[in-house]
Amino acid sequence: FDTAAAVSLSLRCKNLQRLKFPAAGSADAIVSLQARELREISGDFCRDITDAALSVIAARHEMLESIHLGPDPCERISSDAIKAIAYCCPRLRRLWMSGVKEANGDAINALAKHCRQLMELGFVESDNIDEVALGNLSSLKFLSVAGTRNLKWGSVAQVWSRLPQLVGLDVSRTDVNLSAITRFLSLSRNLKVLIALNCPVFEGEVDRNTMHNNKGRILLTLFSDIVKGVASLFADNLESVTDVFQHWKEIRNGDKNLDEVVLTQGAAVLLSLLQSSQEEVQERAATAVATFVVIDDEDATVHCQRAEAILCGDGIRMLLNLARSCQEVLQSEAAKAIANLSIDSKVAKAVAESGGIDILANLAKSTNRLVAEEAAGGLWNLSVGDEHKVV
Repeated sequence: FDTAAAVSLSLRCKNLQRLKFPAAGSADAIVSLQARELREISGDFCRDITDAALSVIAARHEMLESIHLGPDPCERISSDAIKAIAYCCPRLRRLWMSGVKEANGDAINALAKHCRQLMELGFVESDNIDEVALGNLSSLKFLSVAGTRNLKWGSVAQVWSRLPQLVGLDVSRTDVNLSAITRFLSLSRNLKVLIALNCPVFEGEVDRNTMHNNKGRILLTLFSDIVKGVASLFADNLESVTDVFQHWKEIRNGDKNLDEVVLTQGAAVLLSLLQSSQEEVQERAATAVATFVVIDDEDATVHCQRAEAILCGDGIRMLLNLARSCQEVLQSEAAKAIANLSIDSKVAKAVAESGGIDILANLAKSTNRLVAEEAAGGLWNLSVGDEHKVV
């Protein structure tokens, strides 16, 4: 998706409202679409998108209500672009960015002043976020700073607990302290859910019963009963939701044939989704296949029966077709799935016999780093192991 393609499509995009673009290189082309009615943009592989490019997008699309950039870190985005978004997009309701370089007080205060409908904000895996200024975003209902570093939790707890509309807060993968957690749970007016997964504070000895039952608020950690917590969100239908979760638990713990069900039905569902006419569904299905077959990431161990179920269902041909796509997101996810599947010797042989080596070799030359890395991983898995050395 480049400027030339955007210009050729511009006459047909007058009423376009949602757009997902696959790389930073596509950002410049968005302006050429002349899609003045855009309400939502979502970008992947945005490591190289700049303040200038994002500022121009905001200036040309003042109707924007949702901007999502990630999960790749937006390393070249700073307060300048955030201020431009605030000034140009007063209807903004959702802003989600991963790995931004900085978001200073001026930028966040501009959001507070000009984006009065902003309800969901995420600065995840980031540095240098002005935590005090975030307390001025009085319209927020959900805030995520998951993985964000250098937050001053004394100030954070004091300021954020006064956000009048805040219902959900995610501080996962941060160094949040127990004092801040306690303050959030006891002082926040409308807070219902506090998510704190993978936080070191809960690795020590804390009174978890006290922490997880505070004025009807839910604290979700790796040590809490997440099923019970999530079920309690459905107060109007608590009994039936709890029954469903309990049924899932019984199946997981008691049914010796569960793996067979996952093997047959799970593979069939994924194979069906790989053939969807919607690229986003294909992308998610390829991602799921990559996860479906892996038992242990560290030891590069795959579930051979699951891998071969994908093979027998013609999944290799489907994934290789996706790898030929012009969309880099599809290329990356398909290459990753092929790489994981190729750990199995039978699948590796099938990939090689189906022309997979040439396809992966071409992808390994991609200018997109993630695509090239996934393809290189696939070639590596096809080459190692005495029993299936096919490269």
